[in-house]
Amino acid sequence: MTTVTTQIKLTPEHSARPGVSMRSRLQDALPKIVLAPSFAITVVFVYGFILWTVYLSFTNSKTFPSYALTGPRAYQRLWRWTFESDPPSSWYTSIINMGIFGFLYIFICLALGLFLAILLDQKIRGEGMLRPIYLYPMALSFIVTGVAWKWFLDPGLGLEQTLHQWGWTSFHFDWIKNKDFVIYTVVIAGVWQASGFIMAMFLAGLRGIDGEIMKAAQIDGATTFQLYRRIVIPLLRPIFLSAFIVLAHLAIKSYDLVVALTSGGPGGSAWLPSNFMYEYTFKRNEMAVGSASAVIMLMTITAIIVPYLYSELRERPR
Repeated sequence: MTTVTTQIKLTPEHSARPGVSMRSRLQDALPKIVLAPSFAITVVFVYGFILWTVYLSFTNSKTFPSYALTGPRAYQRLWRWTFESDPPSSWYTSIINMGIFGFLYIFICLALGLFLAILLDQKIRGEGMLRPIYLYPMALSFIVTGVAWKWFLDPGLGLEQTLHQWGWTSFHFDWIKNKDFVIYTVVIAGVWQASGFIMAMFLAGLRGIDGEIMKAAQIDGATTFQLYRRIVIPLLRPIFLSAFIVLAHLAIKSYDLVVALTSGGPGGSAWLPSNFMYEYTFKRNEMAVGSASAVIMLMTITAIIVPYLYSELRERPR
């Protein structure tokens, strides 16, 4: 008689003990448990206060919040200050400065960042030393940048005074004291700080381009200018878009750079919307008006970021 022994192999599901399943559940839930406090804090202290600010913009809040709704009076005041005030209001000045600063800041940073990235992409000697030099300003806070450039541009102790001591007494550079040119000193300081970071973004994009495409274009007789104009720069379109989003966000919310560099400028001539919002909310006891200006800033940033996110999410499935 032959005895046949049948061995049954148990699958992990059959052999698993109750404790193992509980352990796996805890492992799956651990990331959610760890992230839950930060998620809750973000919801309350970011999105909760955004909604609270929107609510206050429709009230008659002054020094302290008022929860009685009065309609869009604060927005109507900003509208009148923008289009109907004579002489120009501080809000109108802030809007004009935002246009000047935003356009020059974004355009120069993009152009200078791309130029520096193309130079470094030529595998020049000392590239490893130049990259951190260009990137170093971005490691500084806007307060440090503003104070440093204030010392440099102040006619009494900076560039003008130094050149006068060297004998060039006819040199004058008083933009930081001139209400018509003070906003351009903010552009100079902002470009100095951000252009290195934009350079790093473009350099990463250039290093990601397939070298075979470049070689094929060179074999076909393309000059260096044609190579960058017709092949390289079009391939960097996603980098341009990302850099634009970053710069636009920084430009709209700029506050500390203006305060540290110009203290608002002569008569508030260097104000940006963020400076207007702080001044009216905490110094002039017009919390509703300040909240309305903050909501307008938020809507401006949203109008820039939402189309970018939509294009990214639409292209991802492809």
